[in-house]
Amino acid sequence: MSLIKSISGIRGTIGGKVNDNLTPLDVVKFASAFGTWLQNTQNKKNLTLVIGRDARISGEMVSSLVSATLQGLGINVVDLGLSTTPTVEIMVPELKADGGIILTASHNPKQWNALKLLNGKGEFISGDDGAKVLALAESEDFNYAEVDDLGKYETRDDAFDIHIQQILELPMVDVEAIKAKKFKIVLDAVNSTGGIAIPMLLDKLGCETIKLYCEPNGQFPHNPEPLKEHLGDICELVKKESADVGIVVDPDVDRLALIDEKGEMFGEEYTLVAVADYLLKHKKGVAVSNLSSSRALRDVARSHDSEYFASAVGEVNVVNLMKEKNAVIGGEGNGGIIYPDLHYGRDSLVGAALFLTHLAKENKTVSQLRAGYPEYFMGKKKIELTPEINVDDILAKMEKEYQNEEVSTVDGVKIDFEKNWVHLRKSNTEPIIRIYTEAHSQEEADKLGDDIIAKIKSLI
Repeated sequence: MSLIKSISGIRGTIGGKVNDNLTPLDVVKFASAFGTWLQNTQNKKNLTLVIGRDARISGEMVSSLVSATLQGLGINVVDLGLSTTPTVEIMVPELKADGGIILTASHNPKQWNALKLLNGKGEFISGDDGAKVLALAESEDFNYAEVDDLGKYETRDDAFDIHIQQILELPMVDVEAIKAKKFKIVLDAVNSTGGIAIPMLLDKLGCETIKLYCEPNGQFPHNPEPLKEHLGDICELVKKESADVGIVVDPDVDRLALIDEKGEMFGEEYTLVAVADYLLKHKKGVAVSNLSSSRALRDVARSHDSEYFASAVGEVNVVNLMKEKNAVIGGEGNGGIIYPDLHYGRDSLVGAALFLTHLAKENKTVSQLRAGYPEYFMGKKKIELTPEINVDDILAKMEKEYQNEEVSTVDGVKIDFEKNWVHLRKSNTEPIIRIYTEAHSQEEADKLGDDIIAKIKSLI
């Protein structure tokens, strides 16, 4: 079964049986549920939704189904075509639309696709709202429009231009400083829409772009998650071309990974750290990430006499805490940059512009910049428990066991020790506890995970 229904949308593999995979009927049902929910909550007629898709093979089919379904409900559709997640988020308020649907399975392989749901602010809908959409999908309580009331359909081809222009106008993006450096940049866009949008941005910034896998045909040349083990080709090309930096984005362009001039990974956790370092150097404020992100962000914030707060895992949770704390910068350790002066969503384009501004102003190489940040290493493990064991009881026992340490129960149990931390999160579908650790060496991070597993076993 490869259909995952969650409060943030619906995700699955294309083909197969209804309710088991992402079939045309599932797409129609879920688009109907979201459109119906919007109609039920908006006191207005003639609703408009913005849609856009990444370049995966199934995108055109899924987009056609979604558009036709929304029109069938009497909702107008503005179709951006090939786009990025942050671009759709930008365009919802830009066009004064009532919501949006992004058709992308993010970093998942090519057989996957998904519908991600946006409110009228261009932000992901809340958990409560997502639950209501899911309930509507289950009930199939839909009322389609009669022929004279069908929604209208139009396309836009200027969304990237609008998105990029808004980035260039940000006071903290120094276009002239970047242009003066004439950066040579290798880009791996995994044959999706980043291959269109990122070169447009880099051209405006006066950079030379060497394209690797930038044809938006949906044929991903490697696993599309921007992790070190998948990025050997760009690391080699950066060295071969004597480039200043390598930029890697995932298929929907909300995650940004960087390669230094030596062909080494900058570290996906450190994309946010570097951007925060630049912004907080110029404006004292608050930085936010989630509980499983690197402590390096906290360290950098404190070095600028700024505050750091951690949210539960999930972009919606990060955004909510950023709003509560009026944060200057936020995001996730997977290379997701959320810059509220532009919009509340992970955005590789604004992340790249801010990073290149920082790089230009520091007058350092990428490796020199990275060397200035605290060195941390992460470990990920899990412990599988038998079904009769109550996972919540185990987490409560772990909280009590380490009550003399700094403990957070916002999302599972996170224990902050003086020099390292561990975060325990239970699976929603299996009797599993996932164990995330961070320390000053990989060996120490892995050992901490093993020690925690041993402690959990002792409490069973």
